[in-house]
Amino acid sequence: MVDEKHDTEAGKGLFGRIGLFYRQVVAELRKVVWPTQKQLTTYTAVVLVFVGFIIAVVSILDVALTKIVFWIFG
Repeated sequence: MVDEKHDTEAGKGLFGRIGLFYRQVVAELRKVVWPTQKQLTTYTAVVLVFVGFIIAVVSILDVALTKIVFWIFG
């Protein structure tokens, strides 16, 4: 059996396929529920706090492991 969708897309030229791709991207972007400015600010703050927390944890582990290695190997 021949898939009709692939058959019609294969017959289009390069610019036809690019145009189809562009139309599909625009259609999908219209379906997106965009956050409000308040939500965006909240999400950004949460991400920054989380990244800061992870940086602090990794830094503490780095300092602790460095001291342990220097203690063991002198």
